[in-house]
Amino acid sequence: MSQKLSVLGVEHTALEYAMPNGACDCHTHIFGPHEEFALSKSRQYTPPEALLSDLVKLHDGLGLARVVLVHPSPYGSDNSCTLRALNALKGRGRGVVVIDKTLSKAELQRMHALGVRGVRINLQTQGIHDLSMAQEQIDWTARMIQHLGWHIQLFTQLGVIARLESVINQYDTGFVVDHFGLINPDLGLDQAGLHVLLGMIRNGKVWMKLSAPQRISKAPDSLSVTQLARALIACNPQRMLWGSDWPHTGGAVSGRRSIEQPEPFSPVDDGAALNRLQRWAPTPEMLQRILVSNPAVLYDF
Repeated sequence: MSQKLSVLGVEHTALEYAMPNGACDCHTHIFGPHEEFALSKSRQYTPPEALLSDLVKLHDGLGLARVVLVHPSPYGSDNSCTLRALNALKGRGRGVVVIDKTLSKAELQRMHALGVRGVRINLQTQGIHDLSMAQEQIDWTARMIQHLGWHIQLFTQLGVIARLESVINQYDTGFVVDHFGLINPDLGLDQAGLHVLLGMIRNGKVWMKLSAPQRISKAPDSLSVTQLARALIACNPQRMLWGSDWPHTGGAVSGRRSIEQPEPFSPVDDGAALNRLQRWAPTPEMLQRILVSNPAVLYDF
């Protein structure tokens, strides 16, 4: 980046290293245009627009060649916005969708042809911490996608993930944990449940997205976050992924959310986030694995 890169009013720092060819941002969302894609009436929040053109501008500026679009919760199980963006990206993009039990095999096959390779189960936004409810969602999802070779992506807390260990191990499908599993880095590496998650990462059953450290700490550059990230990477480098979480929802969440007004995005510097990744994984070979090789395997690039 020879000059300041500004996207949606946020300036992004220049990279301190040469981005490897084929690098992938494994966690992004598209919102809008709102006049074309209706938000769910049961959504928890209302996002502003963040269009595919904005995302492409960001990635071109940062040298990111590939992207994974994760269907965001404000659309419910209507994947239309995500799928149209995925179609426009052609081979550059892959998708993770949200499904319900009514989806036909024909529609699942259509999604696969467009580049969908996973289903997200968002327990956190739904406020689901009950093990039986989580298991029920995982069970019917795994049965619906088993013939496609897709993975299940979980957004939930560390305690829930640890309690789901026996459930996760029941299925042939792979599992991806996003946003660090919402691990509290200030509780250290001996905290309850972390050894269980590390065990599932070590044996290859679970992939970890080193995404959105601002969701687990007000100081994403802190020593505690760095130690956590390095411990996860050291556990099994072949199961680590990086994602920006662009366009960074939840920028003004304080107290009770309201869907009457759009919530501004957080002004996260994604160039700085990529530079932070280099401090977590300081060798070119490790960056190559996290940014290129691992996403190519999981998302079938």
